[in-house]
Amino acid sequence: MTVDEPARRGPIGTHLCRFASRLAARIVASPGPARAGAFRKLLAVAFCYAALPVAHAADLMQIYRAAQENDPVLASARANWQATQELLPQARANLLPFVSGVANANRANTYSNLHTDPSVETHENYPAINYTISASQPLYRKQNLVALEQARSQVGQADFVLGSTQQDLVIRVAQAYFDVLLARFTIELTVSQKAAVSEQLAQAKRNFEVGVATITDTNEAQAKYDQVIAQEIAVRNDYDNKVAALRAIIGRVPDELRGFNRRFTTTTPVPDVLDAWISRAITDNLAVRIAQSNFEIAQLDVERARAGHYPTLDLVASFGQGYTGATTGSIQTANALSTRSAVIGVQLAVPLYQGGAVESRVRQAIAVQERARQDLETNRRNAQLQAQTSFSGVNNGAAQVRAFEQAVRSAQVSYESNRLGMEVGVRTNLDVLTTQQLVYQTQHDLAQAYYSYLLSQLRLKQAVGTLTDADLEEINRELSG
Repeated sequence: MTVDEPARRGPIGTHLCRFASRLAARIVASPGPARAGAFRKLLAVAFCYAALPVAHAADLMQIYRAAQENDPVLASARANWQATQELLPQARANLLPFVSGVANANRANTYSNLHTDPSVETHENYPAINYTISASQPLYRKQNLVALEQARSQVGQADFVLGSTQQDLVIRVAQAYFDVLLARFTIELTVSQKAAVSEQLAQAKRNFEVGVATITDTNEAQAKYDQVIAQEIAVRNDYDNKVAALRAIIGRVPDELRGFNRRFTTTTPVPDVLDAWISRAITDNLAVRIAQSNFEIAQLDVERARAGHYPTLDLVASFGQGYTGATTGSIQTANALSTRSAVIGVQLAVPLYQGGAVESRVRQAIAVQERARQDLETNRRNAQLQAQTSFSGVNNGAAQVRAFEQAVRSAQVSYESNRLGMEVGVRTNLDVLTTQQLVYQTQHDLAQAYYSYLLSQLRLKQAVGTLTDADLEEINRELSG
């Protein structure tokens, strides 16, 4: 952890950080054995500080739950899923009876003048009320039947789309989480490098003052120090960017994240046969299933367009009743009139000519079907590639983790040897700092390899469509408490 952020480690971390700062000042100011002793204490404090658990740290599953609640991409997919569910009742409604009613009430007031000799004037004033109820029941409409099948396919496809978005969220959260952890560790490495270069610069200045070195050594050390300062600014900016990327997913600034313990466990895929994973990916990958549904919907769309040539047959019925009130006027008075009518029968409609619109829609649907066929093939190939690269990533990642674990042990032995050498006077502080820097660098490489291995595991399961929250929970158990 960075020494300028002690609050993240709680009161114990704050105390150790302040103690470490005082020891660092003694290293630069103290000559000879006193400086070496202070340096050894600083190293012990640094390792103890790094081992402290982060206060109020959030683990991977807590971040993932926050993403499930706040990620706009997932929220959009859920809303789209809910909207798609309504396609089925809408399509089914086209096969059910349609009933409508119309009613009106009017009062008529008319005046007419017949220009004869003598002229005849007529003035009428009467109410009129009537209503009609009509109903129709489709008996045969091919287009509506095909539309119902399309709706069923679209509803099933919506499940795949939502599942794919949920799997993508697992990957995005894990990637962002690991990016923050790695960026944070990179800051630690850079701070360690700065300490080493700072000691080198101080040593060069002392050697120049006593006349055992030239100004060139001091200038070179100063250039290295300036370079690591610029590097520290860059890595801190990268850390801020990684935190911002995670914030964009969960909708808030994340709490301090828990890192992994130092027991890196790796396993090979089960089964450890590439062809088995590729076969599953070609059929079970969710992107492939979505593309397969698109192709099936496009096939039905061709059938629906061709149905534009087919006749339609409906059962129709209507009932109406009207009332016209007594007519009063200047010349005549009429009695009120009531009417009632009822009709039931079948209605056949045969399309004869529609200006070539049906043929055009058929050609368009066939072209869309071909596009869906090619998209399906593209997704199958992408799934095959994802399975192959992820399978290799898991196996190669496991091998890399084992190799870097050995490299960390070797670097640690080298550091211990140089520390003992400094105590007997055959190694300098700079030698110890250099080997300590090597320990940090190999630990950084180990962490990076392990994060890549974990992501490859998740992507391999995503490639075959089996990635779930449980896979993320399994990784979360590897986090230090």
